[in-house]
Amino acid sequence: MSIVHSEERQIRSSEDVVLVRQLVRSKAIAHGFGLIDQTKLVTAASELARNTLDYGGGGLVLVELLNDGARKGVRLTFSDEGPGIPNIEQAMRDGFTTGGGLGLGLGGAKRLANEFTIASEPGKGTRISITRWR
Repeated sequence: MSIVHSEERQIRSSEDVVLVRQLVRSKAIAHGFGLIDQTKLVTAASELARNTLDYGGGGLVLVELLNDGARKGVRLTFSDEGPGIPNIEQAMRDGFTTGGGLGLGLGGAKRLANEFTIASEPGKGTRISITRWR
């Protein structure tokens, strides 16, 4: 697998969440993704960017365009140095929320991606990577 292009953006405000959505959509279009795959990727990116801001106190997203033989993909890696997630299994469950939302964020993002990884350590932050292939 090779990385064709990568771009990093800070997430420090609600405006940055909108800019991440726009960046992800433009990269998905440029990499040949259809409307359904674009929508899934942008929806997941929006949720994870919002979580990075709201729960992680801000952070970064790394957007990578991938080639793996005949497949093309977009990988998004969100990272923050916030309080971390004390119980990842619980946080992944639909309906669980610490912020008053619907509690569909992490599980929903996982369902919208082809690949999903999460690492978090209380007091040290969280790193979530999703990949969508076409």
